[in-house]
Amino acid sequence: MPDIRVPRRRRFLVCEPRHFAVQYAINPWMHPDLQVDVDLARDQWQSLIHVYRDHGHTVDTLEPVPGLPDMVFAANSAVVVDGRVFGSLFHAPERRPESLHYETWFKAAGYSVHRPESVCEGEGDLVWTGRYVLAGTGFRTTREAHREVQEFFGHPVISLTLVDPYFYHLDTALFVLDDDNIAYYPEAFSPGSREVLARLYPDAVLATHDDAMAFGLNSVSDGRHVFIAPKAEALAARLTEHGYDPVPVDLSEFQKAGGGIKCCTQEIRP
Repeated sequence: MPDIRVPRRRRFLVCEPRHFAVQYAINPWMHPDLQVDVDLARDQWQSLIHVYRDHGHTVDTLEPVPGLPDMVFAANSAVVVDGRVFGSLFHAPERRPESLHYETWFKAAGYSVHRPESVCEGEGDLVWTGRYVLAGTGFRTTREAHREVQEFFGHPVISLTLVDPYFYHLDTALFVLDDDNIAYYPEAFSPGSREVLARLYPDAVLATHDDAMAFGLNSVSDGRHVFIAPKAEALAARLTEHGYDPVPVDLSEFQKAGGGIKCCTQEIRP
């Protein structure tokens, strides 16, 4: 029998999708001629917020800004570890103005914010494990940013190379389950990166291609409950076998922009 999993209360920062749209294409999921149902997106997003709060988590909200349709993807704005905020410098010019609005929120909340010198897209590519940072590169965040992150936090940073453009951010291919384990899709990574992950996490929960394409790896875990895309059924079954409790939340409208549950969720770690 798997160990009894213990949830830990989290604090999340989110941004309402009031201005959400697909107006440009900066990843393979995005097609500007594809219509977004803003009302459905808002309903799905509200469902996520209700589910988080129902499970005891704190949710803070940032006011959305007209003209920034991807601002709903709060995870890309920063990474917060030990109450220290490492901000973002987006690869796409269309998204760069988002950084200032998130920085303003953090400063108003009493945090100082480090502005990166290299392209870095927050928790999109920087995943805190409780011991070190797993850091993605290959499409967005640069290796230079990985070095910056290590110097700023003083925690080891382990660089991982992404090789499939459909999994352009690390948080589309991997997520942390708890302080001891992760789930990931091996084929999203270079051969050397797969070896690194296998050594670090020999008991990891592995996802199939279908799981990954359903945004099953763009999930959020509190250590017991895993908030996950409903269509990632095989992955949900594996998580259950490992003692976790999958909580399906449908954010399918956001997949039109290459986003999901984790993309919409910035974690603030005190």
